[in-house]
Parts: sequence; structure tokens; C-alpha cells
Amino acid sequence: MQNAADETVFGIIGKWSAAFNKLDAEALASLYSKHAFFFGSKTQLYRGRDGVAAYFQALPRWSSPTVQFSDVSVAPVSPDVINFAAIASFVPGGDTPPLSVKISWVIVREDGGWKIASHHVSSRTPLL
Repeated sequence: MQNAADETVFGIIGKWSAAFNKLDAEALASLYSKHAFFFGSKTQLYRGRDGVAAYFQALPRWSSPTVQFSDVSVAPVSPDVINFAAIASFVPGGDTPPLSVKISWVIVREDGGWKIASHHVSSRTPLL
């Protein structure tokens, strides 16, 4: 049986995946804290829900986008904070090759619900 932190994280993953599969920037942004820090696949740091929405609005409009999470790790830090790390594999559809990255979130309790406060993506290829 999953513990409460696992249930929270897998619930967010489900919502995040469904919104990403539609490239719905507003639905994705709604999953983030109003104070979120977001490092995606670009060099810029995006801040807050407006920044998250701007990031997703600027992504290429893939023909049939999907995302799959694997190697998921969940660690409750406190009653109001959860760490999450995984491999996210993005499949754009068509002839575009899949993109697989390391992803981590810090999830916090905010305004009676759970929100992603920090989002970081990095290459799976070692830098050193």
C-alpha cells in the first residue's frame, strides 16, 4: 500500500501527464505554487504560475505529445513538503526522437492543496 506522500505525488504525476499530453499550459501552471521556481529544458529560470504557463506555451506543438515517468523516488521531508525525483521520457510523436531527462520537484502544501514549488530538469548525460 502506498503512503500518503506516494499518493500525493502519483496524483500530481497523473494530472501533470494529462495536461502535458494536451499541451495545456494553463492546466500545467495550476499545479505549481504561486512562488514556483522552474528550470525546464531552457536556460531561463521561470517564476510563479505565469512563468510556468509562459514556458509551456512556448514549447513546440508536437503532433502527439506524451510523457512517461520511471524510476520514481518520493521522500517526505515534513508534513508539508515532499521531494520527488524521476526520469521523464517525452515522446513528441511523428519522426521526432524521444527526449529523456532527469526531473525533480519539491512539492509543498499551499492554500489547502499540494503544489510544485520547485521544478528542475537536467540531462541524463553526465557533464563530467
